[in-house]
Amino acid sequence: MRKSNRNQTKSRIVSAAWRLFYQYGYDNTTIDDIVEASHTSKGSFYHYFESKDALMGSLSYLFDEKYEELQEKMDPDLDPLEKLTLINQELFLMIENTVSVTLLSQLFSNQLITRGEKHLLEPDRTYYRLLRQIAMEGQQKGYFREDLSINDLMRAYAMFERGMMYDWCLSSGNYSLYQYSRQILPLFLKGLCR
Repeated sequence: MRKSNRNQTKSRIVSAAWRLFYQYGYDNTTIDDIVEASHTSKGSFYHYFESKDALMGSLSYLFDEKYEELQEKMDPDLDPLEKLTLINQELFLMIENTVSVTLLSQLFSNQLITRGEKHLLEPDRTYYRLLRQIAMEGQQKGYFREDLSINDLMRAYAMFERGMMYDWCLSSGNYSLYQYSRQILPLFLKGLCR
């Protein structure tokens, strides 16, 4: 199987699973449901995931698909602050519309207790490559403070987003993540600017 076909198969499984988790709940979704919705086989499912629980870490994979989509259609004339705002707003809208608070909470819980791979912190994710690109552009064009390294900028931004999502989970989603971030993100970004 070619690499692109393997990636497409995994992507179909992940997308179908999270759609079903959102629609029916994690506990009410079976592996058979996921296989049927993704138009794959049980063999394909088990090739990529040991169990349904292993899919919990795959939410970052779904997020990265969103970042890849945004990267392709992002206007190159946007300044670095506008780019960060765009990716934040698009992600938070996606979370509000397709990821339940319970599932996002389970992801955070899973990432806190796992001794294995910390998917949210994986440096090769599309998310971190995109942040690195924006941070480098921002420093080259004089938007961001020079006393912060590219890694400092990326880490601070990623921590801001995780903090927002974590608080949203703690608050049981009783406010709009998207709307609240629209108010708070400009204040946060101001601290990174010259």
